[in-house]
Amino acid sequence: MLEVHRIDVDIASVSILRNAALDLQAGQMVGLIGRNGAGKTTFLRAIMGLASIRSGQVTFDHADITQAPPQRRALLGIGYMPEDRRLVPSMTAEDNITVPAWSVGIPDQEDRLAWIYDVMPETKVFRHRPASSLSGGQQKLVALARALMAGNRLLLLDEPSEGVAPALARRMSEILHTLKDDGLGILIAESNVRHCADLMDRMFAIERGAVESRPLRRKNGGTVPVAGAIPVADASPAGVPARASGELAGDST
Repeated sequence: MLEVHRIDVDIASVSILRNAALDLQAGQMVGLIGRNGAGKTTFLRAIMGLASIRSGQVTFDHADITQAPPQRRALLGIGYMPEDRRLVPSMTAEDNITVPAWSVGIPDQEDRLAWIYDVMPETKVFRHRPASSLSGGQQKLVALARALMAGNRLLLLDEPSEGVAPALARRMSEILHTLKDDGLGILIAESNVRHCADLMDRMFAIERGAVESRPLRRKNGGTVPVAGAIPVADASPAGVPARASGELAGDST
């Protein structure tokens, strides 16, 4: 499905990703785990076409999409959920969800919306409310639903569990398991491996822009990283301030 071949990405002449590689198949959940500033967001943005790739290649279903614009990738079924949600406050939840459909011309908008509401019925309940009136947890669900409007084949999720209350984290896990069972490929970028250890089929670690495959072992029907394989707690590189945990902290939604 998705293959990232040894990509290099620079931002303002600073090397962010170096020889980074990863692959993901349909129906797989793959974790990309690394500290803040390691390059996780840049990696996802490069796959989505939002960060220019200096060298290397990205293929989707064996087709080279390295230079394809983001809207072309959305039409191929790739969806991206940024960490900070980026909803339009004055628009309703449903209008935010359907932004990818009318912005890139997705033809089966109504069918996809019905599918999203079936997978995430809570979003249908508050679909007519403006995004600004929603709690942080509800906004997180709307951002995921918006990613699904385009991403009916591959989802790129940037810190989906960052700052959310335990109840919402469990609900997000349920939704992702359902999507995986539907055959979607899911790439989850997280700074804390505990947030997604039970979801992952495979794991990659990213550190200073380099990506390496890391082992997982089975335990009580789930998956956990091999001890010592990767840091489990978030930490910022020396000299880089840690980011705030987000406005979702303490949200009970």
